[in-house]
Amino acid sequence: MSEQPPYLRIADELRQRIAEHVWEPGDRLPSRAQISQECGVGENVVRRAQELLISQGVLEGRVGSGTYVAEPRERVRVVRSAAREQPSGSPFRQDMKALRLQSDWESRTDAKVPAPAEIATRLGIAVGELCVRTTYEFLADAKPVQLSTSWEPYAVTGGTLVVLPEGGPHAGTGVVNRMAAIGVTISHAVEQPEPRHATAEEASLLGIQKAALVTHIRRTYYSDDGRPVETADIVVPAAHCEIVYEIPISR
Repeated sequence: MSEQPPYLRIADELRQRIAEHVWEPGDRLPSRAQISQECGVGENVVRRAQELLISQGVLEGRVGSGTYVAEPRERVRVVRSAAREQPSGSPFRQDMKALRLQSDWESRTDAKVPAPAEIATRLGIAVGELCVRTTYEFLADAKPVQLSTSWEPYAVTGGTLVVLPEGGPHAGTGVVNRMAAIGVTISHAVEQPEPRHATAEEASLLGIQKAALVTHIRRTYYSDDGRPVETADIVVPAAHCEIVYEIPISR
């Protein structure tokens, strides 16, 4: 049996000290130099151990201040299911209500943005064709738990009351309900989840360590005639959220 990598051993030791209340939530850890000297390893080993624990939500790094024991944070359950679309409101708000968490989101919409190559492929349009792009930061009890960037072809919603996802009489009701308001029936969605490391921007927005693990979901909604009408990149921090898929059974 191969020997455990040194950084995993150090991570276990740090985790054990927290479990034994040597360090409490909010406590600042000793410097990497102190820990490396005490444990007989290099500072890079300690750094890797701390980065692992930060990605798992056990520790948190504060720029210019050091590394701290993270305050306990309940994992947020994010349910993915077309069956959760309601005539009004949003599925995210439903999920947070079930967890007794206050939900909110911040958004920014840019109209008539040329579609980059990947987005054009996903929407079945020409590269450079105009889209409405909306970026979201979803919050649970004022803490960021999910990011999303949505793209809708301007040819579908342009000149209608739903052209701005967060404006007008159907603001915030979700893609399915907004499209229904202009006579577009969404029949299904396709989602492709995959794990990866957070970018520096994503880490900053989500309050996690740079390169921490996230789940990246590429979602595309299709109308009943098979046309893609919206696609989005959804990013969820692995340490703070669990993703559950509900699969309706047809009878």
